[in-house]
Amino acid sequence: MSEKEQLKQIIDRLPDYKLAYVANLIMGIEKTNIEEIEPDEWDLEMIEHAKKINDGHGIPIETLASELGVKL
Repeated sequence: MSEKEQLKQIIDRLPDYKLAYVANLIMGIEKTNIEEIEPDEWDLEMIEHAKKINDGHGIPIETLASELGVKL
């Protein structure tokens, strides 16, 4: 299912009073002029590096905090 289809399903489930928030958000995004640029050589290297070290799984926040010596 595409992201557009997923968004349509979410919007269909929202109560009417929340639709104004969604409409304002979308209209704001639509007006924003964000330049899309192609990744340069450094970007591509970082993407490849991330793919090599990321197995696609997350870790619990408690584990990360413990590794960083942070007390939750």
